[in-house]
Amino acid sequence: MTLPLATMQDVRKAESVIRKHLSPTPLIRSYRLEHELGLAEGRQVWLKDYGSSPTGSFKVMGALNWMANNLQRIQDCPVAAHSSGNFASGISYAGMRYGKRVIIVMPDNAPQVKFRLTRSFGAEIRTYDIATDHETGIREKMTRDIADQEKGIQASPYDDNNVIAGNGVGGLEIIGELKRAGRSLSHFLCPVSGGGLMAGLAIAIADGFPEAAIIAVEPDTADDFSRSLKAGKRTSLKHPTSICDGLLSYEVGRHNWPILEKQITAAVTVPDLQTRMAMKWLYCNHGIRAEPSGVISLAAALTGKANLEGQGDIVIILSGRNVDEDQFREWIGDLPEWPVQ
Repeated sequence: MTLPLATMQDVRKAESVIRKHLSPTPLIRSYRLEHELGLAEGRQVWLKDYGSSPTGSFKVMGALNWMANNLQRIQDCPVAAHSSGNFASGISYAGMRYGKRVIIVMPDNAPQVKFRLTRSFGAEIRTYDIATDHETGIREKMTRDIADQEKGIQASPYDDNNVIAGNGVGGLEIIGELKRAGRSLSHFLCPVSGGGLMAGLAIAIADGFPEAAIIAVEPDTADDFSRSLKAGKRTSLKHPTSICDGLLSYEVGRHNWPILEKQITAAVTVPDLQTRMAMKWLYCNHGIRAEPSGVISLAAALTGKANLEGQGDIVIILSGRNVDEDQFREWIGDLPEWPVQ
């Protein structure tokens, strides 16, 4: 059975939903990164910073579009979802905006900032043991139980066309800003896990700048997408691990995979040490405190993992900032200066 896939029309339709609730997140030119990468005169690097959203990450965009398109189905039922934390706060924010009850299943070791944000928008949180989830499947079971026992309506954090289309609105923002400035785009770098962000943005970027290389980035110990590309089919990991807690899905979503397989130019992997170094570089050079999942695409650029040869501009996604202060300081604490050998 062929699944219906999100389209550019869906992304444009989602824009009207998103604009009712959110202003565009900033696209920041990084002069320091241009120098660091040794780019030729005339090439520019842009950081798309989702940290300024009300939930500190991109997830709120897909969540809002999902909620807006499921109101008739939800009615007085609760919304149930599992999340490592950023979709949790995103769907909680959407529930607050649309007056819907939200119940979230989160790992017991999620950053405290993600617990606080999610609760601040009114959601109820139930936790599970992430250390054994790959054996027990407790995350999925708890979410299904909410749907079965409490008549909850399940929302996927990534494997849903409304989520994909909502996330794609960020791509329209990027395209509009670059084209208004008369810029071209040669490379686009974005983190990938379940594929909700990458698929949505890939739809938009491929439409606006069809010549651009679209590069997916993931941890080297959670590389299900890279393996899937090599195999030509969705490939699961039994136990992905990384400090990038937002990039630990077991496999790419069914609705996401056909889009990614078609639009992604290359996939690269990054070790956690180099992600930590990128966190430090970003903080020291731009004053932005980002979470590991949010900065991994920057790490791919800084380390040369991504081939950036070309003549146009480069856009790098910073997908979120939600990291606890003490953990952030520990991760960047005693690291040497860039580059890591």
